[in-house]
Amino acid sequence: MREKKMMLVVTFHTTADAMAMEKVCKRDQVPGRLIPVPRAISAGCGLAWSAPPENEEQICQAMARVGLEPEELHRCLV
Repeated sequence: MREKKMMLVVTFHTTADAMAMEKVCKRDQVPGRLIPVPRAISAGCGLAWSAPPENEEQICQAMARVGLEPEELHRCLV
């Protein structure tokens, strides 16, 4: 089993929003990846964006550029 690390987890209202996040982050080379929403978090959609916490500002800027609104931002062990 791999060691869990503290990560920024961005949840979304819809799966379409989560997929759009993946697309913009890959295009703009923003770190992170799509993951299933961790059990400790409840969300409208089953996918979340996970990235190192130090990239929070870069992630929020990427979402703002394309008009994506997160459901919530969490810091948790993933």
